[in-house]
Amino acid sequence: MESQTNGGAGIGIASMVLGIVSLVLGCCFPYISIPCAVIGVILAAVSLGGHKDGRGMAIAGLVCSIISLIPAVIVIIGGASMLSSMGM
Repeated sequence: MESQTNGGAGIGIASMVLGIVSLVLGCCFPYISIPCAVIGVILAAVSLGGHKDGRGMAIAGLVCSIISLIPAVIVIIGGASMLSSMGM
């Protein structure tokens, strides 16, 4: 009888897909990109923390998600500082 895995690589794959989606949609659709990146980081952390299969894909998802979050955070901070300087 063969041993079956419970799809441990699925979380790594989902993290990688969400990281790629957040990179591709980052410029045009930030309302989709930011949640995808945050969920991608969470799924990568779960996959890496649980020592499940798909470790390389989880690392790729983590890197892609973080790279797509950096410009979003910069834009949000810049917008908030601009609004605070205007006195709003």
